[in-house]
Amino acid sequence: MDPIIILHAGIATGTVLLFACIGAIFNERAGILNLGVEGMMLIGAMAGYSVALSTGSAWVGMIAAFIAGGLLSVAHAVVTIHFQADQVVSGLSLTFLGTGLSTVLGEGLSSQAAPTISDVTIPLLGNIPFIGSVFFENHSPLVYLGYLLIPAAWFYIFRTRPGMTLRAIGEKPEAADVLGISVYRQRYAYVIFGGCMAGLAGGIISLSVSPGWYSVQTTSGQGWIAVGLVIFAQWNPVRAAIGSFLFGALRRGILDLQGPATLFGFDNPLFINANLGFFLKMLPFILIILALVIGSNQARRKRLGAPAALGVPYIRGERGL
Repeated sequence: MDPIIILHAGIATGTVLLFACIGAIFNERAGILNLGVEGMMLIGAMAGYSVALSTGSAWVGMIAAFIAGGLLSVAHAVVTIHFQADQVVSGLSLTFLGTGLSTVLGEGLSSQAAPTISDVTIPLLGNIPFIGSVFFENHSPLVYLGYLLIPAAWFYIFRTRPGMTLRAIGEKPEAADVLGISVYRQRYAYVIFGGCMAGLAGGIISLSVSPGWYSVQTTSGQGWIAVGLVIFAQWNPVRAAIGSFLFGALRRGILDLQGPATLFGFDNPLFINANLGFFLKMLPFILIILALVIGSNQARRKRLGAPAALGVPYIRGERGL
């Protein structure tokens, strides 16, 4: 087992979760719970792959993935903001909708090879021992974009006036409304932005992390992992990034552990018994389920630092919008 290879792979695969997590953080900081991340990622992966095949450009495919996720999120925004429907039900419905649409519209795509986004190495930084090999060598440009996105998202949320407005509409939308802030318009914008980021995450899977490959199982539950990581990260982009990269490294580490017949001079139980490997792969998802159970209770969410109005529809008088 080479730690550099494991960490390098963790950065690459963790970038998918990073984009999805940051989109979900903006959603939920605005007070709208989004359990439809998985569906948005699937529709983004399908749309990106399809457009990349049609145009011959993976970058155009990524733009299509970004737009497709945003379009699907409009349905969630209308249902939860305009009609004040249950946000959990809407999010789950969106996952089913995204899964169904990607299955129908993506039929036959898996048999075709789409263009991919080539990996690049950052000059000078890629030559730094260990750090360069892990963080700056042979990564997709989207990985480097993710590095920039982490501090940018943190700074926006906690150090800018628009970020203060974002936190206000997620904590005390009534007070924000009194100050002349359009709660509905702001929430629409952030829900759509979150959907765009989820769609982009799906496009990264099909056109960058797993280049040239698409199927209805492309996301493999990573949308749900992103939702759980947001809770673990306490709605903080920096913590979400750390969790995303660690989860990516954990997945690769488990895979590498199953390879050798011997491990540290002893018979490798993961090599002998494949079921044990499946069990280890399941453990991170168990942790995510626990996070979702904890986060489903409003009192527990408050103790974790969740926005006070998360999951609570805002109704201004008798007007829905």
